[in-house]
Amino acid sequence: MILTNSSLDGQKLTLLEAQLMEGEIQRSTFVEAALSLGVQSPTAMTEADRYLAIASNQSQLRASLKKSYDYIVVGSGASGSVVAGRLAQNPATQVLLLEDGGSDLKPEILMTVLWFTNEGGKFDWSFNAERSDSVNGRSIHQAMGRVLGGGSSINGMVWARGHKNDFDYWAKEVGDSAWDYNHILEIYKRIEAWQGPADPSRRGTGGNVFVQPAPDPHPIAHAFLQGAAAHGIATFDDQNGVLLEGDGGAAITNVRIRDGRRRNIPADYLYPVMHQPNLTVLTGAHVCRITFEDATTTGVEFEYQGETRTIRASTEVILSAGAINTPGILMRSGIGDRAELGRFGIPTVSHRPGVGQNLQDHPIIGSAMWEGDEPISGRNNSAEANFLTKSSSDLLTPDLHCWHIEGPYASEVTGKLAVPATWSISPGLVRPESRGFLRLQSADPHKALAIHANLLSDPRDIAALRVGIKLCREIGNSEALRPFRKREILPGDVDGEALDALIRDGAMSMHHPTCTAKMGTDDMSVVDSKLCVYGVKNLRVADGSIMPRVTTGNTHAPCVIIGERMAEMLSA
Repeated sequence: MILTNSSLDGQKLTLLEAQLMEGEIQRSTFVEAALSLGVQSPTAMTEADRYLAIASNQSQLRASLKKSYDYIVVGSGASGSVVAGRLAQNPATQVLLLEDGGSDLKPEILMTVLWFTNEGGKFDWSFNAERSDSVNGRSIHQAMGRVLGGGSSINGMVWARGHKNDFDYWAKEVGDSAWDYNHILEIYKRIEAWQGPADPSRRGTGGNVFVQPAPDPHPIAHAFLQGAAAHGIATFDDQNGVLLEGDGGAAITNVRIRDGRRRNIPADYLYPVMHQPNLTVLTGAHVCRITFEDATTTGVEFEYQGETRTIRASTEVILSAGAINTPGILMRSGIGDRAELGRFGIPTVSHRPGVGQNLQDHPIIGSAMWEGDEPISGRNNSAEANFLTKSSSDLLTPDLHCWHIEGPYASEVTGKLAVPATWSISPGLVRPESRGFLRLQSADPHKALAIHANLLSDPRDIAALRVGIKLCREIGNSEALRPFRKREILPGDVDGEALDALIRDGAMSMHHPTCTAKMGTDDMSVVDSKLCVYGVKNLRVADGSIMPRVTTGNTHAPCVIIGERMAEMLSA
């Protein structure tokens, strides 16, 4: 990627790079345009040649697919791209990466100001949960990336590591210290190219994953932090430092944005090795099932360019299709609850009743909004400040994650009250007690699973969010935010059943489904601490589905860690 001195120039180059890779412009056109933006001639020509080499190489590899690869990775999201990229660093290893969606080199993906347009759009699987009384009979949309990069290509670009207690809990659950905070912290330090305040004991600066505090945030973001501080919430200069080892706090958001453009995971892990002959990245490949001989994994059956194909994996298959698609592929391949598989005539390869169970997600409540004098011109991802806190002092870990959003953030119900100059403070619940599940509806690989999200079905979640929304209201009405506040829209002075109804009406998903093929040692576990699927050989899972419990905060960074842990184990 060419670096520039301004976000606007970075966005212009983003479009040029995408057009060059997609064959829409010639090399000479790219170089000429890059020079006009102040890029030095040698750099522009070198970058042009690199992009063209990637496009040419991948075109040739896709046209001559092998019958067998050492590893087949299913899914190119935050975990799968890491696994495939790390494996391909060994030139002797042949890797096939299968992605259902298409190219990530699109303006809507790469230009940060357009990120919100992807939810429900052509790069989204557009899953919807079953209607539930717990959210007043509504169906909650669940966004998941259907494009190279998966969720890292359509999310809000937040880098939130997870709390120390999350990883120590995982390690205890699986009996493996390689999952504890100390080890995970070392991985974070190794992979990060941190651009914020120095913290050598917690942040790394020499890695490949560019992370920075939201640059030049809107003044309202700092006012939000002042309002939080006035209500007893400590402020920190880093969202992912010591804040995540204690009781919480407020900070400017860590983002995956550079020169005004998204840094998705393929940018850091795939494109640096896609010019090599040992990595084939196959987009538009719809995986039907994993193939077996007895209980040994042999390969993957998938649809590509109108044909059903089967390609063998001589070493292993790594399933990284996400917490909704991974259980679906497992069940259609014969791994799941025997009775459930039998309903659709699927022979059981391994009876694992936990497949599709233990679904966890972070609800966020779009029921706290204010009107300003004029619309805020959002910067970065328009969610530049946030805080973690506890709904009750007896908790060991913060359970509320509250976001300032530089625009209206509301459900289809509460959004009816929004006006053009609306801004929001939305409480999210990052340690939910509610649990959902997924069910097969057919053996047809094109039929989506039924998602029973059960958001807010546990009364403890409602109790925590009452605290959260009242706190958000207090901060929104604080003196610090007075210059940006014309009037309060929601929630107003409500309590009791009326407040609960408002919470249920405003409930949305933070799009962090996890835990549906959990790592552990009990009968409901699907993978062990090495991420090997129980009951079969040569099949592992590496994505958010393996979490025993969802992390405290956005799940993008922890999914990168899951990919790194998988790569560690495969290299060992």
